[in-house]
Amino acid sequence: MNKVLEEFSKIGIIPVIALEDAADAEPLAKALIDGGLPCAEVTFRTDAAEESIRIMASKFPEMLVGAGTVLTTEQVDRAVNAGAKFIVSPGLNPKVVKYCIEKNIPITPGCANPSDIEQAIELGLDVVKFFPAEANGGLPAIKAMAAPYTKMKFMPTGGINAKNIKSYLDFKKIIACGGSWMVNGDMIKAKDWDGIASLTREAVGTMLGFTLKHIGINNENEDVAMAESAKYANLFGADMKVGNSSIFASSLIEMMKAPGRGTHGHIAVGVNYVDRAVYHLEKRGFAFDESSKLYNEDGSLKVVYFKDEIAGFAIHLVQN
Repeated sequence: MNKVLEEFSKIGIIPVIALEDAADAEPLAKALIDGGLPCAEVTFRTDAAEESIRIMASKFPEMLVGAGTVLTTEQVDRAVNAGAKFIVSPGLNPKVVKYCIEKNIPITPGCANPSDIEQAIELGLDVVKFFPAEANGGLPAIKAMAAPYTKMKFMPTGGINAKNIKSYLDFKKIIACGGSWMVNGDMIKAKDWDGIASLTREAVGTMLGFTLKHIGINNENEDVAMAESAKYANLFGADMKVGNSSIFASSLIEMMKAPGRGTHGHIAVGVNYVDRAVYHLEKRGFAFDESSKLYNEDGSLKVVYFKDEIAGFAIHLVQN
């Protein structure tokens, strides 16, 4: 998988936008970045697309900007010359795909059936767009097609929204989803950039699914931990679960038998995807302790601690 597609996997949601006025490109790009999605697939369906890509790519070089709805090699050249870092097409046009491959331009063509996927495999691709996703059977259709094509991964687009994004991303063969609900056309026309940033932030929050799993409290020794745990267990009407290094007084309270990470203890924050959460939180300025990382059998990140404490507590991410 090339670097652009690896970036897609970390971002999780690829905003698909259509701009009628290139003057909207800069404030829209800033709204997406402020909301936590430094990426945009600008559809080539409008006359403003090429200039919009040029503006976004030049004003925000840290942003992953690409062109969507690309139908011809001439459009590929125009998009790339404007600064597009990737190409997306609604269908699989072998001529366009071969052209992009020859020029080392990442391309994700639309596929809707096994024949399309076999063409993509023949062309050397390992990721395809599934479009239009919901109209073509949604997640069940992707799962059915993924079964015989074990190395192929998908980027569904079309009908993806805040209500179904998690169900799609939970399937390991899906690297990211294209969506437009956070870049509502009416909001663009109204130039409601704050509203778009807010919807984008909400979309990222929905995808990551932050929850409070438990609070770990440091204690001087095991006797103190046992006594204090009994109080919490009584408070919650729960049974104590005694482990080697700690006692769970309930699912929410972990009493450490000795001082551990953090001045006062630690807070376990649950997320839907630890790898993606790390990517997005690093963009917000947080750093992580590399030595604390634990992995699942499939190689995905399972647990990681923040490098710095917050209010005297060590923070670690864990899978929901």
